[in-house]
Amino acid sequence: MDRVITFAEALREATDQEMGRDDRVFVLGQGVDDHKGIWGTTRGLAEKYGPKRCHDTTLSEDGITGIAIGAALAGLRPIHVHIRMDFMILAANQIVNMAAKMRSMFGGAVKVPLVIRSVIGRSWGQGAQHSQALHSWFMHTPGLRVVAPSVPYDAKGLLTTAIRDDNPVVFVEHRMVHTQKGHVPPESYTVPFGKARYLAHGNDVTIVGILHAAVESLRARDCLTEVGIAADVIDPVSLSPLDVETIAESVARTGRLLVADMGWAACGASAEIIVRVGERLQGEKAFMFHRITCPAVVCPTPKNLENLFYPNPATIAAAAYKLVHGPKATWTPDHVDAPEVLEFKGPF
Repeated sequence: MDRVITFAEALREATDQEMGRDDRVFVLGQGVDDHKGIWGTTRGLAEKYGPKRCHDTTLSEDGITGIAIGAALAGLRPIHVHIRMDFMILAANQIVNMAAKMRSMFGGAVKVPLVIRSVIGRSWGQGAQHSQALHSWFMHTPGLRVVAPSVPYDAKGLLTTAIRDDNPVVFVEHRMVHTQKGHVPPESYTVPFGKARYLAHGNDVTIVGILHAAVESLRARDCLTEVGIAADVIDPVSLSPLDVETIAESVARTGRLLVADMGWAACGASAEIIVRVGERLQGEKAFMFHRITCPAVVCPTPKNLENLFYPNPATIAAAAYKLVHGPKATWTPDHVDAPEVLEFKGPF
């Protein structure tokens, strides 16, 4: 049956199906048993599976992450929900020095089948300490898989893959994609790590959008079409491992690469993608490149300033236009807030 559901519903369905398939799977985190269920992603699971398999936790990121790692080492398959990625920093030792290292340090004798769901991104009123996109921090660490889907189909399939994997997976979600809708099969299925997805095809410029920037890049592509520019739009989906081949194949054809990311530029995912493509095409194809990210300041709290802080379809389209027509070319389409941004009514 072909049906359309939201990103959040896709995550809930994957979790429900895996909890039903394997009684070692359980969910823990702040608010997972609340009636709102983390934007609907865990709604009803506590009632269906009981408090031992879906339960709230204290405000102690370091301690609870340690419990989740211990449960994984003991043979369970925990899904630990961090409502905001900002506070995964409090559990950095557990994630980077423990979860990511143990399988290697013990010569493969132990497994850490842990999924860490972490939410990032814009939504006015969150401010400097609740809006940070720190996915590149975890891309840097061997032993961690880092995935960041933008469409519901990938959300369900990747979460299923992550739950079944024997390694720790950081599953990054942007709060502005939870309401995105897409075609999702009702049956259980998997999406592989390390495979990017074409969202649109064109021959003039390659736009790689990460998380919500992938959604905004599709909107930018519509703007570019009006001025005769056809863009490839690629969602990396998996950040570690990263599918360099798919992106490089596109860039070899278009000769231009624009990476849009909702994180910062310095040492970020955008830099890694550009360098990896450059290494892959070195000596084969010269290409123009640019990245559009958040400026190197903390995220402002008011909505009018936040609108200036984050990349949007107009700024992405303008950057792509310059890549195609040269640095002196100027054109910027009118910016209209995305529906999911307009629907957001406040910080909580």
